[in-house]
Amino acid sequence: MSEITTVLWDIGGVLLTNGWDRYSRARVLKQFGVDEEKFEALHPEANDAWEKGFITADEYLRQTVFTETRSFTPAEFLAAMKAESTLLENTALPVLEELAFSSSIGIGMLNNEAKELNDNRIEKFGLHHYFDVFFSSCYVGLRKPEERIYRLALDVLQVEGDSVVFIDDRENNVEVAKSLGIHAIHYKDKSPDDLRAELLKLGLELGGDQDDDGQDEE
Repeated sequence: MSEITTVLWDIGGVLLTNGWDRYSRARVLKQFGVDEEKFEALHPEANDAWEKGFITADEYLRQTVFTETRSFTPAEFLAAMKAESTLLENTALPVLEELAFSSSIGIGMLNNEAKELNDNRIEKFGLHHYFDVFFSSCYVGLRKPEERIYRLALDVLQVEGDSVVFIDDRENNVEVAKSLGIHAIHYKDKSPDDLRAELLKLGLELGGDQDDDGQDEE
């Protein structure tokens, strides 16, 4: 087995809650009195374009929520969407923190997220402290489980699949990564300790001293 040089992380379902999944959508739609059935019929096509960075949040909302006159503004609705992002109950953030302070491992984000939500999550949770590179769908115009987003990450990083670990909560995303020789870990019904054990089996070193630059500013 090649030496592991890079760990790529999904965000929703691994570190944070899924920021705009069906449960989050249902809560926000109810809060604003938006008909869920009508919204969900419009969501998939608009969301695909939004998560790929082809349209803005304002355009997404015009296509899904503001198809009729509302008593609230797009900014108010978007703020409620952003508020849905919280730490996952079984967050793997402690493991990410340990890896982040290992100088021998590169750490990247490989996730599906719309730009406004993604940027908010990076800032709100200080994720820029941990990641060296961001292969987010909104920046690269590709979404998992499209094979091309994984190949893009490998090409940009100039690494082979067997030197990369990928962590994701969705089985189909994990399976595509595995098909490319990537060591993919399905973070579903797992704990940080479970993940830590799997990474140790792959030969990764966890831990290390945190210097001043690695401390959260909160």
